[in-house]
Amino acid sequence: MFREKAVFLQPFKYIAMKRLNLLFLLVALMLSGCGEYNAVTKYADQEYKYEFAKAQYVQGRYTRAYEMLNDLIIPMKGTGYGEECLYLMAMSAYLSGDYETSSTAFKKYYQSYPRGLYVEEAHYYSGCALYEAAPDPRLDQTTTHQAITELTSFLERYPYTRLKEQTQDMIQRLQDHLVEKEYMTCKLYYDLGTYIGNSSRTGGSNYEACIISAENALRDYPYASAERREQFMLLVLRSRYRLALHSVEEKRVERFRQTIDEYYGFANEFPESQYLKEAQGYLMRSQRAIKGQPVEDE
Repeated sequence: MFREKAVFLQPFKYIAMKRLNLLFLLVALMLSGCGEYNAVTKYADQEYKYEFAKAQYVQGRYTRAYEMLNDLIIPMKGTGYGEECLYLMAMSAYLSGDYETSSTAFKKYYQSYPRGLYVEEAHYYSGCALYEAAPDPRLDQTTTHQAITELTSFLERYPYTRLKEQTQDMIQRLQDHLVEKEYMTCKLYYDLGTYIGNSSRTGGSNYEACIISAENALRDYPYASAERREQFMLLVLRSRYRLALHSVEEKRVERFRQTIDEYYGFANEFPESQYLKEAQGYLMRSQRAIKGQPVEDE
């Protein structure tokens, strides 16, 4: 979802490579080809397989590297290669675009090696991977929430990290993502209007559902942009007016009064809004309705 926005991540794929020795680099240059890959997988000893897997990683063959390193995790556990093997496996999954697998592997690394050589990077990339996996706002946002939690935890653990600015930027983008999801939900309720097919799900009219959802969003997402706040408040105003307009007689006056109150709240916060003329229309019609004069929708 966010891959094009994460260019600042690229330099870190070389962190592990810089720590590899000259022998490893020579092996990387010597080994190539699908046939040799299959032969090494089937017949080579564990240490040779490990060097070959690292060579695949250096050459950018991240899927092959992941598959071989994943097979070596258990044999290498408890050896001098175990820590690096797990980290390179996680990086291979990340660089091949398998973000959920990558995040899980990075978490396993920092839980298994809390004092490990790559522990800070593992915490960071665990959140980065979830950030990359965040879905379209129209879909379930569980992964988005998980990414925010993971990145926030990283900043709490490493408050002075050199990666602070990048991490804060990702968190902000993810929060904007959630705000967009809420706005789309509110707009859907508003657009459904007087349709009653989903009344049992919303617990009332769609206009009421829009009002409740938009007010909750304004409360739950105080960091939303001014533009989004304006749009949420306008949806509440529109919905209050139309809810009053379609209400039974005994509820109309009170709901038109609520519309008037909503107008003043909107106008006070956004006195130069491009929607102010529309808002003033709701005010004047609501005032006429309270006086018993006939009013209509726009």
